[in-house]
Amino acid sequence: MTMMTPPPLEQEDDEMLVPHPEFTEGPQPMEGEFSFLIEENDVADRSVFIGFPVAQVEAPTMAENQPVEDPPTSRFTWTIENFSRLNTKKLYSEIFIVGGYKWRILIFPKGNNVDHLSMYLDVADSGTLPYGWSRNAQFSLAVCNQIHNKFTIRKDTQHQFNARESDWGFTSFMPLGDLYDPIKGYLVNDTCVIEAEVAVRRVVDYWNYDSKKETGYVGLKNQGATCYMNSLLQTLYHIPYFRKAVYHMPTTEIDIPSASIPLALQSLFYKLQYSDSSVATKELTKSFGWDMYDSFMQHDVQELNRVLCEKLEDKMKGTVVEGAIQQLFEGHHMNFIECINVDYKSSRKESFYDLQLDVKGCKDVYASFDKYVEVERLEGDNKYHAEQYGLQDAKKGALFVDFPPVLQLQLKRFEYDYMRDTMVKINDRYEFPLQLNLDRDNRKYLSPDADHTVRNLYTLHSVLVHSGGVHGGHYYAFIRPTLSDQWYKFDDERVTKEDVKRALEEQYGGEEELPQTNPGFNNTPFKFTKYSNAYMLVYIRESDKDKIICNVDEKDIAEHLRIRLKKEQEEKEHKKKEKAEAHLYTIIKVARDEDLAQQTGKDIYFDLVDHEKVRSFRIQKQMPFNLFKDEVAKEFGVPVQYQRFWLWAKRQNHTYRPNRPLHPQEEAQSVGQLREVSNKAHNAELRLFLEVELGPDLRALPPPDKTKEDILLFFKLYDPEKEELRYVGRLFVKALGKPLEILSKLNQMAGFSQNEEIELYEILANFPINDTQEIKFDPSVMCEHIDKKLSFRSSQLEDGDIICYQKAPTQENEDKYRYPDVPSFLEYVHNRQVVHFRSLERPKEDDFSLELSKLFTYDDVVERLARHIGLDDPSKIRLTSHNCYSQQPKPQPVKYRGVEHLSDMLVHYNQISDILYYEVLDIPLPELQGLKTLKVAFHHATKDEVVIHNIRLPKSSTVADVINDLKTKVELSHPNAELRLIEVFYHKIYKIFPPSEKIENINDQYWTLRAEEIPEEEKNLGPHNRLIHVYHFMKDPNQNQMVQNFGEPFFLVIHDGETLAEIKLRIQKKLQVPDEEFSKWKFALLSLGRPEYLQDSDIIAGRFQQRRDVYGAWEQYLGLEHSDTTPKRAYTANQSRHAYEKPVKIYN
Repeated sequence: MTMMTPPPLEQEDDEMLVPHPEFTEGPQPMEGEFSFLIEENDVADRSVFIGFPVAQVEAPTMAENQPVEDPPTSRFTWTIENFSRLNTKKLYSEIFIVGGYKWRILIFPKGNNVDHLSMYLDVADSGTLPYGWSRNAQFSLAVCNQIHNKFTIRKDTQHQFNARESDWGFTSFMPLGDLYDPIKGYLVNDTCVIEAEVAVRRVVDYWNYDSKKETGYVGLKNQGATCYMNSLLQTLYHIPYFRKAVYHMPTTEIDIPSASIPLALQSLFYKLQYSDSSVATKELTKSFGWDMYDSFMQHDVQELNRVLCEKLEDKMKGTVVEGAIQQLFEGHHMNFIECINVDYKSSRKESFYDLQLDVKGCKDVYASFDKYVEVERLEGDNKYHAEQYGLQDAKKGALFVDFPPVLQLQLKRFEYDYMRDTMVKINDRYEFPLQLNLDRDNRKYLSPDADHTVRNLYTLHSVLVHSGGVHGGHYYAFIRPTLSDQWYKFDDERVTKEDVKRALEEQYGGEEELPQTNPGFNNTPFKFTKYSNAYMLVYIRESDKDKIICNVDEKDIAEHLRIRLKKEQEEKEHKKKEKAEAHLYTIIKVARDEDLAQQTGKDIYFDLVDHEKVRSFRIQKQMPFNLFKDEVAKEFGVPVQYQRFWLWAKRQNHTYRPNRPLHPQEEAQSVGQLREVSNKAHNAELRLFLEVELGPDLRALPPPDKTKEDILLFFKLYDPEKEELRYVGRLFVKALGKPLEILSKLNQMAGFSQNEEIELYEILANFPINDTQEIKFDPSVMCEHIDKKLSFRSSQLEDGDIICYQKAPTQENEDKYRYPDVPSFLEYVHNRQVVHFRSLERPKEDDFSLELSKLFTYDDVVERLARHIGLDDPSKIRLTSHNCYSQQPKPQPVKYRGVEHLSDMLVHYNQISDILYYEVLDIPLPELQGLKTLKVAFHHATKDEVVIHNIRLPKSSTVADVINDLKTKVELSHPNAELRLIEVFYHKIYKIFPPSEKIENINDQYWTLRAEEIPEEEKNLGPHNRLIHVYHFMKDPNQNQMVQNFGEPFFLVIHDGETLAEIKLRIQKKLQVPDEEFSKWKFALLSLGRPEYLQDSDIIAGRFQQRRDVYGAWEQYLGLEHSDTTPKRAYTANQSRHAYEKPVKIYN
């Protein structure tokens, strides 16, 4: 939208309207609560609360932010005569119609409890509309200036009108003083002219919103916390030259997208270009080597951009697109140092792919560039050491040699605050133009060596936005893919059309003014911070835009990729069609003897079959079951007359077995009817067992007659020598028969001699079955010995039961084999667990795997592990369990013999893991657990050095023991020096530890433990001496001049009658600060964070309260106010083990 220059009036900030509590007349209620989303910065109000500022506009241009069809638009003009003599509190216009809806203007000529004209757009018939009505409108309201049209005051907004918010507009539209002043031109002949322009917009149903249909583009699915990646990928994709380069990276049909970054990116871009729905990014993140934990860890867009481009640049080497990344994004700047008084200059040319621009202290992009090339003077203590000339006054700066065709500007919205020891987000207002001229002011940003034939005029292509705070938030992007006037918002899966105001002005950040909710009592507005603001800008050079915004079509895509992706798309469409038609079909899963034989001893031990691995048929529900048998005959080659089907049933003991054969009447039903009748679990599938009898020649025979006395049993054979279980067949037995009667048959099935003595066991797997998995949860295995002399009925055997048998164990075999019988083997199978061990130093990589038992004790596990890695002492191994949700080691390790069994180490809430982490210690774990390790920073008394020492002592030790141990490791100023241990937190001294205090409860995780020599003058404090705390501080201009401490705090002895001037001399000597620097320091007495500045003549001792305890931060201290010139350390947070945010890494 075109911004107009406001008239030369004393105007306050524009505010948006709110309904007024006194509104009781009229068809619509004006009262109620008002809610809004600050993040989205919706700009309108009802008439009770006062809302957001709104920019003045010349007129609403409906070309921007259009849906696919232009919304109905109309302008209504309302001429009000005798305006100053209006006696009513509020006044409605006549009704006008837009988009088939009735509207009217509502004004408060004397203000809605404010000294401004209040004006709203109102739904005229809201009181008679049906329940749940809603309509959306973008509109502007204007008071026309009848002398100079350019001074017309016009404000625009948009709103979703409903029964609770049936009017919307501006409570403080314009000052009443300006309105009623005849000289201003708003009242001429006591006539006021008001205009409304209304565009009725279609209400967006986001549940059924189709991004492709509405905008021509599709979004990217969020895997959990990948919105930052989605916004970047959309930006890169919409740089066609970049997309074309990615398409031309060589890949082959044998490549796998999840293992190839080029192919995964090609696949993603192809789908973004040709798909009709949002696209998943899992293949791409898998190609990065990321796991689920990475997908739920939000990272930095700038960091990902650099890492991804570096990785692509590397993979493009030696290909036809080598150098494409550099050609797009690489620019150069020249860093220089030039001496002022001698002829010496040093310069260094460096390349960049993106520029980091300061936001703090800069009003716009140009101010950031000004700061970037600002010349710094090196003088005084900061002189430059020039070769041959020694220390010299010099100028230091940077100028640009050339800018790239695609200029990526990273806005430094996040900074590390050294005073608060934390990261902060800079939400200051920061403007950026649609057109960026980097040749401005006689090319002041460019070096003299720059190419003057290149015009550095850029146009804005995309705006990446971060909404939220330093600890989290949401990313999305505003992009205009073809550099037209139409902007689009890419917010994960959803793409919407937006206007230029949303893409630019509303992403500047800064503050908005929001009046208080009782306008009749207090008109003072208060400010709130906008947490949604631009984070990264992408500009394209005007002279290169035809090359960058090039045409990309299927010719640019490798044939194998087109074939692969079209096939994927066809499969997707096929599955979509199947899903849509699923209610017409039934899935029938048919298990056979061949499936039982193939799966037993591999996947299956306790049950018969995994139904996910048997042949399935997709059959129309209306098909008669008898016709389905023809399908089975074609598939398996078994004639229909030889087929008998059994239904599976879930028993009370949670086993899942063939229960009974189908009756002829049931087979005459349709497939759908049969599934409904037989399936009590209400599964979408029908599960059957196909019984086929085979003769000696292996040809199919008619199934035998089955009476109530016949029981179908399944048999498995166990071989203790091979530790193998296999399926050998099934038999019909008589309920009153005995196992003795079938022993010869079983020996024949096993290949044993006829007289071989065998033992029989019934397998009862009493566990919750997961329909498709045999052992999804731990079964409580019941394996019962069968008495061969009892009848099958007496042994409570029934259709579908499983009997496992083996040669009768002998004493010799029991000593010879690990698992000599069926019960011991099944117990082993039930409890065995393959554990993947990883070194704690490399938590993403499997080192090796061991097959263990869940019943192994702690000692069993570490002994097996020690044996595998060749460690003599298993007690030096420390284990750490796996967090199934974060896919990382748990913060706390497993204590020595702290769990009973391996299974306890692998459980994480309701999840079972198969990963353990290990580390090898320098001392046995039981000994280490009895020790306490403290990290102590020792400050040398005479040298300016700090050394960190790790002190490891028994937990029962005292602070005196720590000091004695430390004395053996540090250099003291003299042999008899005494040490003390101090607790420092946020640059303040909180505690001096008494020597007798136990170290077990001392926490060095968040507080710094500092050890130092006790000065002689502190040892014998007299009645006229006082020990005070001295801290460094400065005032933060961005935090309301709040005091921020920094540097190292220290103690100081002061004497009665001593002046500040005398104390300053001692402090300067102690800190060794040069006179010029020290003269700039200020001194203050601080109490509860408030400074009281001191004069040199002030007597200090009397100002401090007497205090003898040493616990907690002192309320009073002597503050040294000066700038922090100490070298900034790299930010390292004190956090628990492994609880850190990982940097962005692409592993492949």
